[in-house]
Amino acid sequence: MLEGTVVFEGNYNEIDIIVRHVRRDDVERLQIFMNTLSKEQTFIMYQGKQLTHEEEEKYVVDYMEKVEKGYGIKLLVFHNDILIGMGDITRSLFEPESHVGTFGLMIAKEWRGKGLGSFLMDKTLEETKKYMVGLKIVRLGVFENNPIAENMYKRKGFVQYGNLPNGLLHRGEYVDHIYMYKLLAKS
Repeated sequence: MLEGTVVFEGNYNEIDIIVRHVRRDDVERLQIFMNTLSKEQTFIMYQGKQLTHEEEEKYVVDYMEKVEKGYGIKLLVFHNDILIGMGDITRSLFEPESHVGTFGLMIAKEWRGKGLGSFLMDKTLEETKKYMVGLKIVRLGVFENNPIAENMYKRKGFVQYGNLPNGLLHRGEYVDHIYMYKLLAKS
């Protein structure tokens, strides 16, 4: 069982952090983290929506089931017991594309620009290769007005495969939705 398993504990770029798998009792921390990012209207799908405790609890319970079945990996980054980042990969539930996972990454505002996103991406991909047997491709979507993230993904080997013009609404304006992928293993 991966629940709560620590994958890194120590100093990264002069920041003491713990990176571990999600636990069922992380609901409140995740709710606060997500609601903070949503309120900020950062580059995530929640643009101002505030999640209730019940919504977040259902999400965590459902995600833990995915983890147990090998359909998900969710890593959390803590500094002084405060959630400052989250990375996850969720495998497609549809059989024809069950070898494909979708990647997500979020870092709290005050912790961006310190390399934590890149570090967390590496850890998430490492755990995925260990525990999500048969996953061959990871895909993601990025807001076109977020070149910092897009460039990081490119440095990590992600390649653009599509672009949906005006595919996302961000802070009241439509921006392109860029689609990228990375091969984890050859067929």
